Amino acid sequence: MMALQIEQLSHSFGGLLALSDVNLAVAPGERLAIIGPNGAGKTTLFNIVTGIFRPSAGRIRLLGQDVTRLPPHRRAQLGLARTFQITTLFPRLTVLDSVLLAVQGLDPVRFTLHRPREAYGHLRERAESLLAEWGLADRCHAVTGRLSYGEQRQVELILALAGAPKVLLLDEPTAGLSPAETASVAEMIRRFSRDTTILLIEHDMDVALELVDRITVLFQGRVLAEGSKDKIRSDPEVAAIYLGTDDA
Repeated sequence: MMALQIEQLSHSFGGLLALSDVNLAVAPGERLAIIGPNGAGKTTLFNIVTGIFRPSAGRIRLLGQDVTRLPPHRRAQLGLARTFQITTLFPRLTVLDSVLLAVQGLDPVRFTLHRPREAYGHLRERAESLLAEWGLADRCHAVTGRLSYGEQRQVELILALAGAPKVLLLDEPTAGLSPAETASVAEMIRRFSRDTTILLIEHDMDVALELVDRITVLFQGRVLAEGSKDKIRSDPEVAAIYLGTDDA
């Protein structure tokens, strides 16, 4: 059973064809990079997989289950998580409170309103454990909006991991980071458990080649090439079209 299977997926915005007959199969524990020039359809693909957009045609299977018409929260309950090109954090909350919210989001106590969150010690333990595991325990009481951008990216990754996802989509996790921050975030991703399947959109080819097992190239909404890192690196057509700019 594939962790994620995309079959003949197409999507249009009015008269603009953003994706056309895209097929992908990602095995459990695999790391797959999705690369391509500006407007190739990479983020549109992520938005469809996570349920933000509904495809014009095609099917999506998550862990063997057809999720094509399920809303985002149902896909999250089944084990799907993602990050975004631009950080989507709670800037006025502390780091610990942010992680607590993420941990609570997929816990049954989220439906319990008559007791304060502090009554559920297992949530705080889980949040503190995540921060300690990823080296941010000393920042737990810092206001998230006052962190460096690199630290905010790390917090966003921790939030994505809070629900122990089976499939994690990372949309430009190193965008806007300095070389040192990029190295820190890349090392964090490298340490992710193989229990989590990863799809990665990344324009920094050095980062992408370092972190993944296989690469799929999108161009004008279609799969142009796919295969091992060596195969993609030596493909003359990929070299000709890959511009290394941000996805629209």
